[in-house]
Amino acid sequence: MRLLLLGCTGFVGKELVPALLKEGHELCIISRKNINNLKINIPLDKFKFLKIDLSKKQNWSNENLLSNLKDSDGIINLIGEPIADKKWTDIQKEEIKKSRINTTKFLMETLKKSRINPKVIVNGSAIGFYGTSLTQEFNENSQSGKDFLANLCNKWEEVANGKPFFSRLVIFRIGIVLEAEGGALGKMLPVFKIGLGGPIGDGNQWMSWIHRSDLCGLIIKALVDKQFSGVYNAVAPEPVLMKYFSKTLGRCLKRPDLLPVPGSILKLLLGDGAKLVLDGQKVISIKLQEKVYKFKYPLLEKAIYASTKN
Repeated sequence: MRLLLLGCTGFVGKELVPALLKEGHELCIISRKNINNLKINIPLDKFKFLKIDLSKKQNWSNENLLSNLKDSDGIINLIGEPIADKKWTDIQKEEIKKSRINTTKFLMETLKKSRINPKVIVNGSAIGFYGTSLTQEFNENSQSGKDFLANLCNKWEEVANGKPFFSRLVIFRIGIVLEAEGGALGKMLPVFKIGLGGPIGDGNQWMSWIHRSDLCGLIIKALVDKQFSGVYNAVAPEPVLMKYFSKTLGRCLKRPDLLPVPGSILKLLLGDGAKLVLDGQKVISIKLQEKVYKFKYPLLEKAIYASTKN
């Protein structure tokens, strides 16, 4: 397929782009970054690249962009300011919101205005859709939460559903993505490797996770498998408590799991964003049965070991 990729130049894109090329897809990657600043480590002659800031509406009239939109069989839209990298000030919240909702809105408006009907659109979302809870279990049929991230995801999905009538839309509500070189695991590894790791908060909050390889596998399968349609929770089959995650990580690294990270320190670093980690959420998928997608890493220990063995 000829694919247009938005927001696929960072932590997830580093594995997704090579995997898509391996499957024989032709890629056009769009980013506001310079091509030399992309995290994907593959030869530049293997894909098309357009440097465009898609958060600005006027840039959607770019002739190269429109030409590649018209030529695309499918679109992968994972664009968005990182959620947990900075403290949630009012300014940062607005940036998180605009980078997702505005860009996705401009995409859908442009497709419909130009009468472009890609066969499939894979759009990102997050399990933050459900809000946080220490006790409740959420699946694809659960109602959305009421906090900032839940409202954000709700609006993001609502805008994505404004897609062209003939395009198949797949929305992945993505859990905590595991791989050593980034995300939550990447931030925890240095501390654990020197023997100072431990659970965050009291350790009794749920952690719904997915290995990066399985997230990429889901996206790739959703592109070509027409049974994928609508919303899916992109999470491994077995959510775990934070204290179990911490013990498993320590065991895989042969390091102690002794020193809990106080919630007050996390709040100081991330502000409101700390709520995601301190409260957690138990999310499962009732739609991703084994016949739909077979997880490469369904169990946490295998996922962590695969991520840290090098």
